[in-house]
Amino acid sequence: MRENVQQAARTDAESVVRLAQELIRRPSRAGIDGYGPVLAVLEEWLAEHSLPYRRLHGDTRDTGAAGNTDGTGDAREPVALLVELPGGRPGPWWTLDACVDTAPYGDETAWSFPPACGDIADGWLLGRGAADSKLAAAMFCHLAAELRPRAASLHGGLAILLDADEHTGRFGGARAYLADPAAARPAGVLIGYPGADEVVVGGRGLWRATLTVHGTSGHSGSRRTVTGAITRAAHLVRLLDAAELPTAHAGSGFPLPPKLSVTALHGGQGFSVTPDLCELNVDVRTAPGFEAPDAEALVRREAARLDTELPAPRPTEVAPVAAWPPFHLAEDEQPARALLHAAAEAGLAVRPKIAGPSNIGNLLAGEGIPATAGFGVPYEGLHGIDERARLAELPQVYAAYRQAISTLLQPGRRTASARRT
Repeated sequence: MRENVQQAARTDAESVVRLAQELIRRPSRAGIDGYGPVLAVLEEWLAEHSLPYRRLHGDTRDTGAAGNTDGTGDAREPVALLVELPGGRPGPWWTLDACVDTAPYGDETAWSFPPACGDIADGWLLGRGAADSKLAAAMFCHLAAELRPRAASLHGGLAILLDADEHTGRFGGARAYLADPAAARPAGVLIGYPGADEVVVGGRGLWRATLTVHGTSGHSGSRRTVTGAITRAAHLVRLLDAAELPTAHAGSGFPLPPKLSVTALHGGQGFSVTPDLCELNVDVRTAPGFEAPDAEALVRREAARLDTELPAPRPTEVAPVAAWPPFHLAEDEQPARALLHAAAEAGLAVRPKIAGPSNIGNLLAGEGIPATAGFGVPYEGLHGIDERARLAELPQVYAAYRQAISTLLQPGRRTASARRT
């Protein structure tokens, strides 16, 4: 059985790569390029394969992205395509998700090939988005095309979410999907990030805030000494860096502890004025036993301590900007179980992983939707220079996703590994 699945996957691999190449050749850098051109490539492919799809729109005005590309003049740009394949039998819906926007190129002169070339060299697919995650988007489109003729035999349904506005951190495509009243709510989501060694089944959450620190302004050369906002902000940074955070929560099965980082500091102008205002960004990665309310309490406590130790005309202000919960699927929970078993059936040695960075899985966890995030081909240069994805494992990865979806959409069917246990 495994040999037949892999042979079918090898047959589809060349077509998957061709579509991925076309996607890479349409720059879709989050916050820089519009998403219309890359979505248009997908729309053409989906139409040619008789797959029903529709655009999802979102407001991208605060992302810095190039404006609307669909000719409407509206700030609501298309941020995702949604393909829905309802089955002919009752059951839950499942979603395959891959982002089609990318990180910026950075210093293009440091690349050894053009970032949007989409070429193949020595078995590697080259270009920004090859790894994260245009190859996965192409693969999921092909899986949908393969399933469509037999959709009536499936339980529940399958959605393919091809989302943009992901690398801005807003997750605009995913948010538009969750907010769409016409979309079937999924029982679980499989996110097509790269990496053939691990299936990500959890991740730390986050709590983020902007802190506004006040001070007394004055001339830097004055005989009168004042405590400016930057001096006070620097003291607050030291307090936050020294704040005691708990270790990994015993008994939770979650191996990573919380982490606090000051990630930006802005204040002052020129040389001769001691500023009365300074802002800093605080990013707290949360874990079970120390979640968003605990993070906010800690930061507010240290801000109050600053105001006591170095008084100012106005108290420090704390403005929360984002909060996502940590998430953790057990290996026997769906969709983790189906994907881990399917990867093993495809001959890939994978392990479950709890990730330090956050991802769309955290957004979904806040909605009560379980997700895996991160299983695909090996890669190099993710978010850096010379991004590339190795194609040798593509047939096996494709076969694993095919088997996982078959398991989820045909719940009475067991994999070979399940029959052996």
